[in-house]
Amino acid sequence: MSNTHKLIRLSEHYREQDVSAYLGKVCPRIHFKTNTEPPFCIVCTGSEDTERKLSSEYYVGTDWLKENEVAVYVEPKLNVEDSQVDILQMLVESMSNPDTSMYLHDMFEVKPDKPFITLPHNQDFITPLLMLHFLNVVKTIVRKGLKKSYYSVNENLHCKVKGKVLVAQTIKHNLVKNKQLHTQCHYSEFGINGVENRLLKKALIFTQRYLDTLIGKEKKDNSFQVFLSNTFNYITPAFQAVSPEVELDEVKHCKFNPFFKEYKDGLELARLILKRYGYNINNVKKEEEVKVPPFWIDMTKLFELFVLAQLKKRYKNEVEFQVTVPSGVLDYLILKKGEKMVVDAKYKPRWEKRNIVEDIRQVSGYARDTKITDKLGIEQENRGKEVPDCLIIYSKQLNGHKDLSVLNSLKEDALAEYVGFFRIGVALPEINA
Repeated sequence: MSNTHKLIRLSEHYREQDVSAYLGKVCPRIHFKTNTEPPFCIVCTGSEDTERKLSSEYYVGTDWLKENEVAVYVEPKLNVEDSQVDILQMLVESMSNPDTSMYLHDMFEVKPDKPFITLPHNQDFITPLLMLHFLNVVKTIVRKGLKKSYYSVNENLHCKVKGKVLVAQTIKHNLVKNKQLHTQCHYSEFGINGVENRLLKKALIFTQRYLDTLIGKEKKDNSFQVFLSNTFNYITPAFQAVSPEVELDEVKHCKFNPFFKEYKDGLELARLILKRYGYNINNVKKEEEVKVPPFWIDMTKLFELFVLAQLKKRYKNEVEFQVTVPSGVLDYLILKKGEKMVVDAKYKPRWEKRNIVEDIRQVSGYARDTKITDKLGIEQENRGKEVPDCLIIYSKQLNGHKDLSVLNSLKEDALAEYVGFFRIGVALPEINA
């Protein structure tokens, strides 16, 4: 690899790799966003006089341990020698239901102000994530209708004057060139060609160029191409009258209308995409190595959204996501008559070999919360007699189900030691390494 910094490779949820030789006196701890409590992205244990050891948790990505000198790269724990988890396909499937889009932003963190890190092309998870999330947000914006606003226009008008006459420019560009009937004017117009929409249009051009190269190189499955084709066909007509010419300084002090709340996320993602490529469309090309900003992806959140999309296909509006109760947050609550269940997603392959008692206790506690029993329609006098069914959905690559929505029942694997408790394994999409 042509990078000048040292890259330490770890697997997600890896325990204690000795890195004393690389860190000197540094012993970093990297947390996800503003989280100051475990789990952390990276934890370094030890001191200057002892071995320094790195441990990783439920996050994949890359970051600096010593800026410009030593970086760490964490890959998904389910990767093996001949195949690896297809994070891109997980994103596409997660976004197949519009209800998941509002949760995508909480799933990743990007640090664009830090020096970029060189990685092999196939280990760049953040760029496709940014692009697909951006497309999802823009699709929501288009569905509501593009925001109209006043914007400034400089135009060389023929045989008429509008707004303010730019005298110096009129003399320089018209009079000295014997264009006596032309006048350079500055005026305001009201429409969709405002600075916010122009920034979105510019980022869309970068996004389409990148995703076209991705299809040509490694993503040739029909579902991915259909997703992109349908999305761009939906978005592109709305931006036909919008110019891609924009300066980032123009968008710095935008005030966001609550009715157009998606614009805040859309513009933030647009800035990240443009900064990723140095604002130069010619930098969007196929490369064996890429420079990316430090980033982290919460794999537990991605797994939850991946499962949510499948449950939404099966139960539609009869499944609730992220139900908050005093003891925590329940992942899913299925409300369909005859199939009512308390469901939690666990990104833990070890569920295949053994029951994890702390997870069982957690979900059992959710099932006895009065808020949950009320939602399930259990009458107060029956709370002590009627126990809701509980289900654990876990990651299982070998012989796991690829699509929960097509199964006859999710209760195929009952836990013999517990009443009304079930589990089912889900296989994450893979690509050949």
